[in-house]
Amino acid sequence: MHDFGFLNSKCALPEAASQEMAELGLERWLETARDIEETGDSNLADFARQMIDAPLGRKLLEAVFGNSPFLTSAILKEPAFFRRLIEQGPDTAMQDILGDRGQKPDEDSLARYLRIAKRRTSLTVALADITGIWSLQQVTGALSDFAEAALRLAAADVLKEAGTQGTLPLKYPDDPESESGLIIIAMGKLGSRELNYSSDIDLIVLFDPNRIETDDPENLQNLFVRLTKKLVRLIDERTQDGYVFRTDLRLRPDPGVTPIALSVAGAETYYESLGQNWERAAMIKARPVAGDIEAGEAFLKRLTPYIWRKNLDFAAIQDIQSIKRQIHAHRGGATIAVGGHNIKLGRGGIREIEFFAQTQQLIWGGRQADLRSPVTCETLRALTEAGHCTKEVTADLIGAYEFLRRLEHRLQMINDEQTQVVPEDPGEIEKIGVFMGFSGDDDFAAELTRQLSLVQKHYGDLFDEAPTLAGGVDNSDGGPANLVFTGGDPDPETLATLKTLGFENPEIVDASVRGWHHGRVRATRSKRAREILTELMPVLLKAIGKTPAPDVAFLRFDGFLSRLPAGVQLFSMFQANLHLLDLLAEIMGKAPRLADHLSNRPAILDSVLTQDFFDAPPPMFTLTEELQELLARTEYFEQKLDISRRWNADRRFQVGVQCLRGTLLPGDAGLAFSNIAEAAMAALFPAIEEEFAAKHGRVPGGDAEHGSLAVLAMGKLGSREITASSDLDLIFVYTTPGDEPANTIMSDGDHPLDAVRYYNRLSQRLINGLTAPTSEGSLYDVDMRLRPSGSKGPIATSLEGFEQYHAESAWTWEHLALTRARAILGPPELRQRLTDTIGGILTSPRDADALLKDVADMRARLDADRHTDCLWALKHLRGGLVDIEFIVQYLTLKHAPAHPELLGLGTRATLAALIEGRHLAADAGVILAEALDLWQGLQGLLALTIEGEVTSASEEDISKALKEDLVRVAGGASDQAANFARLKKTIRERADKVYALFRDLIESPAAALPTAETDSQKETTP
Repeated sequence: MHDFGFLNSKCALPEAASQEMAELGLERWLETARDIEETGDSNLADFARQMIDAPLGRKLLEAVFGNSPFLTSAILKEPAFFRRLIEQGPDTAMQDILGDRGQKPDEDSLARYLRIAKRRTSLTVALADITGIWSLQQVTGALSDFAEAALRLAAADVLKEAGTQGTLPLKYPDDPESESGLIIIAMGKLGSRELNYSSDIDLIVLFDPNRIETDDPENLQNLFVRLTKKLVRLIDERTQDGYVFRTDLRLRPDPGVTPIALSVAGAETYYESLGQNWERAAMIKARPVAGDIEAGEAFLKRLTPYIWRKNLDFAAIQDIQSIKRQIHAHRGGATIAVGGHNIKLGRGGIREIEFFAQTQQLIWGGRQADLRSPVTCETLRALTEAGHCTKEVTADLIGAYEFLRRLEHRLQMINDEQTQVVPEDPGEIEKIGVFMGFSGDDDFAAELTRQLSLVQKHYGDLFDEAPTLAGGVDNSDGGPANLVFTGGDPDPETLATLKTLGFENPEIVDASVRGWHHGRVRATRSKRAREILTELMPVLLKAIGKTPAPDVAFLRFDGFLSRLPAGVQLFSMFQANLHLLDLLAEIMGKAPRLADHLSNRPAILDSVLTQDFFDAPPPMFTLTEELQELLARTEYFEQKLDISRRWNADRRFQVGVQCLRGTLLPGDAGLAFSNIAEAAMAALFPAIEEEFAAKHGRVPGGDAEHGSLAVLAMGKLGSREITASSDLDLIFVYTTPGDEPANTIMSDGDHPLDAVRYYNRLSQRLINGLTAPTSEGSLYDVDMRLRPSGSKGPIATSLEGFEQYHAESAWTWEHLALTRARAILGPPELRQRLTDTIGGILTSPRDADALLKDVADMRARLDADRHTDCLWALKHLRGGLVDIEFIVQYLTLKHAPAHPELLGLGTRATLAALIEGRHLAADAGVILAEALDLWQGLQGLLALTIEGEVTSASEEDISKALKEDLVRVAGGASDQAANFARLKKTIRERADKVYALFRDLIESPAAALPTAETDSQKETTP
């Protein structure tokens, strides 16, 4: 009889989970015995048969064959090794594996040797684990010892080859690792010698140039990257013999942008300046395992102050606690399931035990060196001895840790898979329970639940006093359950959480947030900034997720963050005023123009906290004085341009936010935006004129302060109805003294110009002052097409020429436009003359039928060119703003000759005057006024929230949040989808009523007129 070595009655062998698999395995084992006998090895064949005949031997084979296809394959492939393992025991077998490396001539033989050795190690460790003769520490220690030995062999091999090729001088060719400068640091479970059965290995590869004598130091980076790739290939690559270990290099500093091998100086600089607390936690387990061990130990010693801080402020402790709270931002009330539970990452799992130890190590280890062990159970015991943990808690956690690690190994032994998830199928759960030594699935499920619950309770108790993560965003209120941005690999549950928050591309969000945490933007390069950002992240992402387009809003926020020169001050302000994050997200998600300004001027958020930010906007003269005072403090003209743009954008931002938040009525918003534009011109134009006069002087007879140039506001600025996206329709009009021709009157400067060129160039300078981009952007776009002769006419027109053009040559549409004209800048006398001239033009008698026909024709041509059925294209939709404006302007022109009091009013006021003067029926006026208010309110919101002019949009293009805002602006509640349907119905009904009035007042009467062609029918509109 053969000696079955360590097999005895004390071995705790499990039953076969599948008797069918066990019987099949035994048949294959007997076939193997017959094959062996045919080769002449009768002794080995006898061993194979006697294993089946002996009760303990058969039970062991059934335990393996009936539970693990992978181990079955390993035994059948190497019966001779299996025999030695059984006879000599696992300790001797592991010594043979680790000491069996002879001189191999090439890489292929090393690769094959390592893979065979790994298979033998896996079998040895599995049998020692299954039989219960090794403790958990021995199991994980053996796996770790083999991984370390494999890495040392691979490192020596690649170094020796580099030395032979002359690319890397070796100080000791017979001991290539010694003083080589190549440092291989094991992280995670390999670093702490707690490797699991089917684990990958986490490595950081460094090189120390100071330990390398080379004539080509500039090439060291590339050389060590090549060596690292070769080393990883030796360990990681799958061949017909399998693989050694899956290798992960993503725990190195900032893996998204750094090479796979770093210099020690580069790594030290990163950790000291950008290292995060989760990286400090990871470095607790760091250990040099291959290459230049001495250099690796020196590197880690230099990092000791970074890893083990003697003094931690409260913010740092919060950040340490938030690492896990990012992973599970909610800990109470969740049900621990058995089927499908992740025993590593799930609640009550291995990660929580490890984190229980590591967080307290980071907090206390700087002052208590006894707490610095990388081994989890050792740390738990040390915490108890130091008084930071009770004996009961430590015993519970160590017991749970050992149970869960054994279960983890059984799950992985089945098919050599890196899994920690309990199967969901009840039959498969029962099999795992049997493999663990339980008699039934109920007993196994009960014990697993008990262990997980113990861990969850103790872990929860540890963080009971921890402040909630960024305002209490957790599962209890529907917030994120898993938001972790540590490590180098996206967390699947985090991606799923981002998806539930509303992000369509969670991978982009995840990658960007990782970049922030790695200090790839200036705002997050300080430790304090990253600590605060860690706390803010859940509530920030939740706020952005509520916006109409979360992905777009996030990208805008990313752009905003990338422009910040620093982050601590702003992040601290957010931390103290969490409601600002909601506002910030709303701006980024809903208002592109406000978002652009905020990205350029993040300091504007300070003003939001002032008491008067949401007060009614000040009147125009107050705004003008405010900007004039700012400009008076500047020395250079370029500064005046920058300051005027900054002031203008800040004031428009304030009005825009008030519109977005619904604290400003649409009509008041149009007036506020118009006042800001007019104030900007009123304060800036004198500075532009002064700068122009410094070179060209002034035209005789002009006002020393204002010259003899006036600015006529047209369109929405003229009627004080501009929106956040409006351009400015302007006309420049000048006068010259006496009866001399303007082109003969010269300015009195060093570079004199005649009056015509002077005022045209000055007008162009004024336009440039509004439109030219500076470092602070531009003020407004300017539209000059309403000037006499349109785009073909001169930029500035003399008052006489203006009057003559409108008396003799102007089209009807130009007189319609004049009904909204308003002289806003220039000498008071000239502005009054211009106002009187316009009044004279508009009150001149005109043919009523020709006016009616012209207006009808113009509207028809405009509709043919810009027709839309989109409900949200409120300008050109039939029954929209254009139809209301045509009606009001037509009636103004028709009745102004007899009723000049209709002139000089805005659209809304003109409507009221038309009703009061009985030029428009009261019921028709109400229809138009209600529609005008609704159109202006909706258009003002769309100008903030939609980039570009709305010409077409389906309901699918409008987000839920924007729908709610549109309903709010229309005066309805925003909590029911039915309100949006009612809003659409209201828009259609009001548009139909307005269009019906247009037909009754203009279209139908015009169609009834004689059809003889008139000159006015040939005109075009801009």
